[in-house]
Amino acid sequence: MRILGIDPGYGILGWGVIDKGLKIVDYGAIETPSSMPIDERMFVIYTELSSIITEYKPDTVSIERQFFSKNTTTALNVAHAVGVVLLVLHQHVVLYTEYTPLQIKQALTGYGRADKKQMQVMIKNIFSLKEIPQPDDAADALAIAACHSFSIQGK
Repeated sequence: MRILGIDPGYGILGWGVIDKGLKIVDYGAIETPSSMPIDERMFVIYTELSSIITEYKPDTVSIERQFFSKNTTTALNVAHAVGVVLLVLHQHVVLYTEYTPLQIKQALTGYGRADKKQMQVMIKNIFSLKEIPQPDDAADALAIAACHSFSIQGK
C-alpha cells in the first residue's frame, strides 16, 4: 500500500510518499512565491500535485485537517489550496482521509499536544533517518502519512 501524506498550504504544500511498513519513497514541497497571484499559485499546486500522483501512484492519501482561529485571509487561502488538492484527488480517483493535528501527534508521539520539535524527532526515529526531513512541511507530510499507516495497520 502506497500512501501520500499532504500538509496543505498555499505558500508551501508539503508532501511525502511512503509504502506501508514505513518505508519512505520520496518527499518534498510545492512552493509558490508570495508575489504570485492566488489563482496562479493554485494552478502551480494543481499541476505539481497532479504530477506527483501520476509519478508515485498512491493507493490512498492522508491530509491534515486545518483549523484556524486568527487570520481569516490565511484560512481562506489555505482552504483554496485544500479545494485544489481535493479536485486533483477526485480527478485521479484516489480516496483520502483527513486527520486533525491532535490525531497525528497522538499517533506518532502518544501525546496530542506534542510540539514541533518532538514531532520532528519522532519522524527521524520512525523512518530511521540521519536527519530531519526539510522543509518542515515535508516532515509534517511524512508524519501525516505515518499516522494513516498506523491507523490502517489493524484493518
